[in-house]
Amino acid sequence: MTDGQAFDIASLRAAYGSGWTVEQMIATVFSRIEAVGDPGIFLHLAERAELIAAAEALGPFDSAKKPLWGVPFAVKDNIDVAGMPTTAACPDYAYMPAADATVVTLLKQAGALVIGKTNLDQFATGLVGVRTPHPIPRNAIDPTLVPGGSSSGSAVATAQGIVSFALGTDTAGSGRIPAGLNNIVGLKPSVGTLSTTGVVPACRTLDCVSVFALTVDDAWRVYAVAARPDVTDAYSRSVSIAGYGAAPPVLAIGVPAKADRQFFGDTVMEASYEAALSSLKKLGHRLVEIPFRDFYATANLLYEGAWVAERYAAVKGFFDAHEDSFHPVTRKIYGGAKSLTAADAFSGLYALQALKAKTAPLIASVDLFCVPTAPTHFTLADLAAEPIRENSRLGTYTNFVNLLDMCGIAVPTGTRSDGLPASVTLLAPFGRDGLTASLAADLHRESHLPLGATGWPQPPISPVAAGSAPEELISLVVVGAHLSGMPLNVQLRDLDARFLRTTRTASAYCLYALPGTVPPKPGLVRATQGGEMIDVEIWQLSADAFGRFVAAIPAPLGIGTIALEDGSSAKGFLVESFALEGARDITAFGGWRAYIQSLAA
Repeated sequence: MTDGQAFDIASLRAAYGSGWTVEQMIATVFSRIEAVGDPGIFLHLAERAELIAAAEALGPFDSAKKPLWGVPFAVKDNIDVAGMPTTAACPDYAYMPAADATVVTLLKQAGALVIGKTNLDQFATGLVGVRTPHPIPRNAIDPTLVPGGSSSGSAVATAQGIVSFALGTDTAGSGRIPAGLNNIVGLKPSVGTLSTTGVVPACRTLDCVSVFALTVDDAWRVYAVAARPDVTDAYSRSVSIAGYGAAPPVLAIGVPAKADRQFFGDTVMEASYEAALSSLKKLGHRLVEIPFRDFYATANLLYEGAWVAERYAAVKGFFDAHEDSFHPVTRKIYGGAKSLTAADAFSGLYALQALKAKTAPLIASVDLFCVPTAPTHFTLADLAAEPIRENSRLGTYTNFVNLLDMCGIAVPTGTRSDGLPASVTLLAPFGRDGLTASLAADLHRESHLPLGATGWPQPPISPVAAGSAPEELISLVVVGAHLSGMPLNVQLRDLDARFLRTTRTASAYCLYALPGTVPPKPGLVRATQGGEMIDVEIWQLSADAFGRFVAAIPAPLGIGTIALEDGSSAKGFLVESFALEGARDITAFGGWRAYIQSLAA
């Protein structure tokens, strides 16, 4: 779909600012729906007159007051939208909600317009996108492939450029698999950061509302609007939304050990994953091979005991009374839960707790992970032959994520040698959504891919999307072992510090390698005469985190005010002069990283 106006949010804002109207946008949406001609995408569409009335109620274009002003979006049909039926792709289950889901309310308040409700694997149970009584949405890149699920319609609507973004849900990978299979971005937030009030539950303890978008910038814009605590959601949790922007220059990125990687014979997908890893190394990051068998064991739990029972419990009354209303595969899964006992559920919880203990040090050993979004592509014919096995295989790198309380984002990385989309998913512990999104944006730009199936080029990164840190964050100049990729950077990571930028000091400093420090540390001092510019990084912390960080700094290091090359200043590491006795002057290297690299060489 390459007609007319690009629908990424930056392009839409520019169009609106130049006089394009919401009425023109709405007409374009319906024209694209007709041109795509896929009856499987939408289960319900808004009336044009309703959309125009909602647009008129927004008032004049003002993206400052309403950051999503006039932006069209779609909603997976297990999320409530007032005035539209919620069916979870089961017609007999349909009800008319009295109110919007919390996340829909927040997006509407920001100016976004709901175009319609999208198709899904029934009751969000599946990763394939074909378990629906309705026509199956067509994969936007290759219609012989499965579209991915369960958020199939939302992903395809976004990839086709019908909407700027769409809401999905993600319990086992439903917000990532369809993104990877349709060449778009799929942001799966930390569990609890987007309210699930007004969402038909799958596994209530694991469910996330997810965001499909054409760019990482757009996904983050939506997330920043919708990530709000909700007192009506018992699983709601607060998280900082200040973490998106520049990725640290050196990250330790965990990847599955080569012996543990699973592609089920798809050597083309394996090659595309290796190409993505090469891109990460090209960007300056360090890859760390991690044993992955315990992650796979965790993934296998999701369709056993406790969590199958949780799916059944979510719709028990309806299932028991209307079993014949369910899709045959879904009915088999839910029906199997009826024989499970409370003892089975506890056995699953105990197994998960043991696996959490085993994987925790592996997760803590790196900044984040990079895994394939899916291990292979499956055709519709493949699913017809093996509906259960192939669905399970699609979840190889997704099923464990919510169980281990990790956030994730699927991002396109290129085109496979056979023309099909390539994608990886970046994963990190709870609350580090900004870090994964920042690196995902780098990877997406590195790919130079067009957006979805539209042919539209990627827009320039938007300073509005990256934004600036809230005023309450305190800048910290980092010069040595706390630099990204260095041994003590974990101390900043554990305090949820945000990388801001690389820069240099004013030309008034000397740098020394301090003797006897473990790990090795430098000392920065202001020169009494002369001095040079020294490479540094600027990180930002909350006031509380900054206080805790400073309190833990050992002598002879301390915090002082450091002048920077642009004339500004910030708090940062300095060393007391007595500690320089026996220290090596390494000023000529221009920075600690260059000095450490010289030792390795």
